[in-house]
Amino acid sequence: MRLKRLAAAGTAAVVAATLTACGGFDTPSGGGEAEASGGAGGADAEKVFKVAFNQNAEQPEAVAMTHLGERLAERTDGRYSLEVFPNETLGAQKDTVELVQAGTVDFALVAGSLLENFNPDFVALNMPFAYDSQEHQEAVLNDPEITGDVYSSIEDQNIRVLGGFSAGTRSVYNSEKPITEPADLAGMKIRVMESDTNTRMMELMGGTGTPMGQGEVYTAIQSGVIEGGENNESIYANLKHAEVAPYYSYTKHLMIPDLLITSPAVFDTMSADDQAIFLEELQGAFEESSELTTKIMADSKAAAEEAGAEFNEPDVEPFRDAVAPLVDEKLTTDTSRELYDAVRAAAE
Repeated sequence: MRLKRLAAAGTAAVVAATLTACGGFDTPSGGGEAEASGGAGGADAEKVFKVAFNQNAEQPEAVAMTHLGERLAERTDGRYSLEVFPNETLGAQKDTVELVQAGTVDFALVAGSLLENFNPDFVALNMPFAYDSQEHQEAVLNDPEITGDVYSSIEDQNIRVLGGFSAGTRSVYNSEKPITEPADLAGMKIRVMESDTNTRMMELMGGTGTPMGQGEVYTAIQSGVIEGGENNESIYANLKHAEVAPYYSYTKHLMIPDLLITSPAVFDTMSADDQAIFLEELQGAFEESSELTTKIMADSKAAAEEAGAEFNEPDVEPFRDAVAPLVDEKLTTDTSRELYDAVRAAAE
């Protein structure tokens, strides 16, 4: 119940906080790929904002943002809309952050870990076992009492964070056996995202973290270069990793958010009234994406099982205990520790 109250309160506060910051001046990982030269959605409008996204157009965030664009066009009488460009059409995530800063791309959905490059305190939102559930994560990401300061901390670098989507829960899968405890990962090379934090996380969990691009994982497992990876059910099923790594174990160790970013200069081209409409409809996009994520993860699990995957649910507490040293290793400022403590307190 507390999480629902946080989410509801956060919506109103996000609108108020953003409009206050703007001062009311009228001055942005399958099927269903879009054409390389275009995006998804984009209702007719005087100004159609480009939204960069690195995954396919059927992913929950892309669908929700497309529908947001349609509602925005209707509610602003055709002044504004959005067009989602999926599949890295506008560049890889790291590149789209820079394009947003330059004003070349209007919005981008990017992994929260990328913003650690602009303020290391963002690491508190990306820690293993930071969130107890999808509901917990979504409430935290869009509660300005928790995230408002860290979001606004990078506006001087021309990045405005408007909120965050849950991108599912990451668990371990491999080609050899079910994982029931950290010791089972001994000797296994597990693909992780390309960051020191994630490499260290997998080491503490008992395996060997192997940074690698997502597109290389299938072949690397198939050839024995690595034994497995870690991701949510949707990516696992869509990339057909069940064919080469059929053992999926619900370690539930990581929930990296997808954050929606823009630049203050772009967002401030809208009037205060239109900004308020955008932020109100963005809350609807968060809710739609959440519902779609829940459904897609269940459908993806069923598809993976049909392809031969075996799912098991180990006790996550030994894994949580194993990665506990990361808290002291990575939360090196008072601000990051206070943010992490606030994230954890929201689960109570």
